[in-house]
Amino acid sequence: MAILGSMTQFDEQPLPFLMDEALTAAPVTGKQPSYIADHRQRLRARFMAGGATAVPEYELLELVLFRAIPRRDVKPLAHALMARFGDFNRVLTASEARLRDVKGVGDAVITELKIVEAAAHRMARSKVMQRHILSSWDALLDYCHTTMAHRETEQFRVLFLDRKNVLIGDEEQAKGTVDHVPVYPREVAKRALELNASAIILVHNHPSGDPTPSQADIEMTNRVNAACTALDLTLHDHLIIGKSQELSFRAEGYL
Repeated sequence: MAILGSMTQFDEQPLPFLMDEALTAAPVTGKQPSYIADHRQRLRARFMAGGATAVPEYELLELVLFRAIPRRDVKPLAHALMARFGDFNRVLTASEARLRDVKGVGDAVITELKIVEAAAHRMARSKVMQRHILSSWDALLDYCHTTMAHRETEQFRVLFLDRKNVLIGDEEQAKGTVDHVPVYPREVAKRALELNASAIILVHNHPSGDPTPSQADIEMTNRVNAACTALDLTLHDHLIIGKSQELSFRAEGYL
């Protein structure tokens, strides 16, 4: 928690277009106005008593923003971020450039949001790494959705498994545009051999939210499968991650 705590030294620019007179009159430095302190105390207490389910998403976002902006009312900024990106997850995963488009967002806010995003990824990853992946399938899907579902561009990842189907590697192989990512089957197979993997699972996201495979997705999967077969590697599946659901090539009969 030392990293999070250190962020309180930063302060963001005021939000004059969002704040009422009492708020804009508050000093940039000095003691926090009592009504802000009381609101923060009540919100923290409600969260600690009931957990995440006890607060709506914008208030969960407020709790994150408290550390970045220690002396101002962050409720207007939380609402502005939710209005721009739609939900808590999309706020966390938004690019730095898009976050800066929101009035009142600066370095401290971006750092806090990205710390929370990284922590979520680490926690989800810890539930699948060095685990028997075929018996931890739900955890794997959770991990894939956490890391990829809200990305604005396509990302292609390969999960490498050993002979016991334990996940030994998880690597990003390529990034692309909103509807295309370049994949090189030989490189995928080569990397599997380098890691002494016996099987792989392909994963990529569709920023559109629809996990239906394109003809290019199907052809690429067939090429990777052919390269794996030639090297006695098993392609267990290819998962396409959408916004709220995923598609399995194996389950849908494409493999």
